[in-house]
Amino acid sequence: MIIKPRNTFLVLVSASLLTGCQTADLSNQATQIIDIPVVEAILDSDGDGYSDDIDMCPGTPRNVVTDERGCPFTGMGIGLKMEYRAFFAKGSSELSPEYQLELDKVAAKLQEYYTATMRIEGHATTNEISATDTALQPNSLARNRALIVKNYLIMQHQIDPNRLSAFGFGAEQPIASSDTEEGKSMNRRVYGVATADFDTEEEMSMHRRVTSITMEPED
Repeated sequence: MIIKPRNTFLVLVSASLLTGCQTADLSNQATQIIDIPVVEAILDSDGDGYSDDIDMCPGTPRNVVTDERGCPFTGMGIGLKMEYRAFFAKGSSELSPEYQLELDKVAAKLQEYYTATMRIEGHATTNEISATDTALQPNSLARNRALIVKNYLIMQHQIDPNRLSAFGFGAEQPIASSDTEEGKSMNRRVYGVATADFDTEEEMSMHRRVTSITMEPED
């Protein structure tokens, strides 16, 4: 079969055009940089409510009562050691129902160990304290948060006020970074610890109310 020169020329031109379509020229495309936001994670590896960057005892076992340093609470002898935490909305000292329920459990232990005492600490974030507050009463909001917890125990459970001490620390003792909203919400808090220390089991039994549960007879 004889291919005419004109047909050969057309075949070569078509092949060149197809090759040009299949090869993309990327030399003129600008490099695109995507700015991905970085979210700072607040790490609390032992789950005690204190972030690792300020926790002086980051390896505390689960369900162990900790003090304001994030370390296991150590007291003398035996008895009651129970902690309490509540968190608040910005600028508020209102105790939400979920934290009232938790406080009811603390009150039950305070009634059981009727010589126990409780230390209640109120805290705030820096953005809740204005320049006026700093000059006059820098810890007023934090103290109000501690007092709302104290008054709840007195009014709702008739706990003797002399057994309860309330303190306001303003924004002086954060447990998380205030650079994030999550950190700020953790710092708007009340921390309390109820304690009753005894040297012996006998002494503890003398200062403890034991209530028995009456079971209904089965049919």
